[in-house]
Amino acid sequence: MGAMAPDLGSVIGDNTCREVSTDRTMLVSQAHSFTQQARLAITLAWIAGYTNILTILTCGTVTSHVSGTASNLGRDLVERSWASAAFMLFLLATFFTGAGVSALLTETGRRRRWESIYVLPMAVEALLLSAFATGVELHDPAQRAAGATLWLLAGMASMAMGLQNATITRISSGVVRTTHLTGVLTDLGSETVQFLFWLRDRNADSPPLPPIALVHSVRVHPTARRLALLTSIVGSFALGAGLGTLAYDHAARWSMVPPVAFLLWIIWQDIRTPICEIEPTDLSGGADGWQLPAGLAVFHLRKDKSRRGHVHRLPDLLQWCERLPTSKRVVILDLGEVTVLDSNAALELRALMKQAGARGRKLVIAGINGEQFHAMREAGAGDALDPSNVCPDLELAIARGLLLLDAPHNH
Repeated sequence: MGAMAPDLGSVIGDNTCREVSTDRTMLVSQAHSFTQQARLAITLAWIAGYTNILTILTCGTVTSHVSGTASNLGRDLVERSWASAAFMLFLLATFFTGAGVSALLTETGRRRRWESIYVLPMAVEALLLSAFATGVELHDPAQRAAGATLWLLAGMASMAMGLQNATITRISSGVVRTTHLTGVLTDLGSETVQFLFWLRDRNADSPPLPPIALVHSVRVHPTARRLALLTSIVGSFALGAGLGTLAYDHAARWSMVPPVAFLLWIIWQDIRTPICEIEPTDLSGGADGWQLPAGLAVFHLRKDKSRRGHVHRLPDLLQWCERLPTSKRVVILDLGEVTVLDSNAALELRALMKQAGARGRKLVIAGINGEQFHAMREAGAGDALDPSNVCPDLELAIARGLLLLDAPHNH
């Protein structure tokens, strides 16, 4: 601490007073966090099941997955059924094209630093499904589509499914799929065994918990959360298929309206909810500034100033942490502009602390008061919270960061 400028307190105090707004900003679940991924995946799963059953009923073929399509292609080639083989190849190509379009749009958004890089792929999927809905409306439900109509309807649905699958895959870093259930059921079986072993080991190594504490422990356990997600995806896909069949039986020409409308609602919800930004500190540099040690970094979580009063979402904290330079051994994240943390946001901060610790980096959270700290513990983040690394203001957080930086194990 002796190396710091003597007016550190006044510099930080003035800066903090200048930064903290009187607006109340509730910070809810991270954009595309596990919770957001789960909600989006479950929603998209029923849309996929719904669309897939509609293509079966109108075109006589599946479009949400391509394993069977590739198998049919091999069979048709051997049997020299060239027309059928060409159609199977077309479905593979359109699914591939949809995945490519999703990758192009998301990567473009990432490079241009768009606030939400997944709105545009979802909008393109909504356009494709709208076109498919128009084709279903014009199609005679008493007959299967054939000729150019078959190719057009199945191609649009297949491209939409490829785009959706690639988008949710990108959001979840390859963890979740929504248009097919083979991988989902495989993961479900594996995760179930892991969860049963965890329950057995927990009962063997620890005294029995009261029912309420056990339920809470299960609820926040990552394997239990993933089991709930995978089970919900299977159920959602089947539900979508059932609803699609019911809609086609009673209102065939309008049967694709519900999934398109719901997808547009998802897009609107994502657009209207702003995402906070993580900005490096402006405390250093300038004529009156001071230099932070090379191994210490300070970042501020800032809300969109043009959208004050709105509920904000966390940015992708885990990806941000991964991109930090390895030279930054102690990182301070200032949440001074946040007044309310919900349980989902608390769990995302817990995941951030866990990741930072796994990478040998110390993370200090600034701007957390006693009520917020208690709420984070109640939400299940207590096992990752070191009270000494959670500070009510930025000045204390920097002092704590300097101590951590000078600790023997950090050299």
